[in-house]
Amino acid sequence: MRIIILLVLFAGFISEAMAEYHLNAGVAIRKTEALYWENGVAAEISSDNILNNQLVFQGTYVTSRLGNALFGNALSQDNFILGARWIFNPEKKLRFDAGMNSGLFLVDYNSDIFNVLPASSLLLAAEVGIRYSLKPVEMRLSAGYNIRNGNGNNIPGTLFPVYYQFVVSYPIHWGK
Repeated sequence: MRIIILLVLFAGFISEAMAEYHLNAGVAIRKTEALYWENGVAAEISSDNILNNQLVFQGTYVTSRLGNALFGNALSQDNFILGARWIFNPEKKLRFDAGMNSGLFLVDYNSDIFNVLPASSLLLAAEVGIRYSLKPVEMRLSAGYNIRNGNGNNIPGTLFPVYYQFVVSYPIHWGK
């Protein structure tokens, strides 16, 4: 059922040539509460066709390889995230948003002795944030909660529940 909903929404993106599309792409900095700094890239796309730019689809990749593991001995973690956000008052400069994310979490323990530990997990997280348009960039600060978090048995123990994220992105508009 979720696949059908996503396909219908995606079809709305490409169905009308006269729509205006909005893409925000930039860098993401994430801090997991009591654990690692992770950095990466983030992108969001919305359209006039889909709920007047209030529904935004996002994709994010953050990794500790560009954070704590870059110059330290932290575990290498990768987060591949897809999600959707609802933006309140999209016409204002200061806006609030809320959304759900899903994806894949991978951890590399860097040693064969840890092969018995789980090294991957599906992600499911709720996230709320605030965003501000400061021409020509947009900044977003959010806090999230991983509903599926690490227990060390069947989910990697380094998948902590609470995280904070800061994204600086550049908007690109086309269409109309």
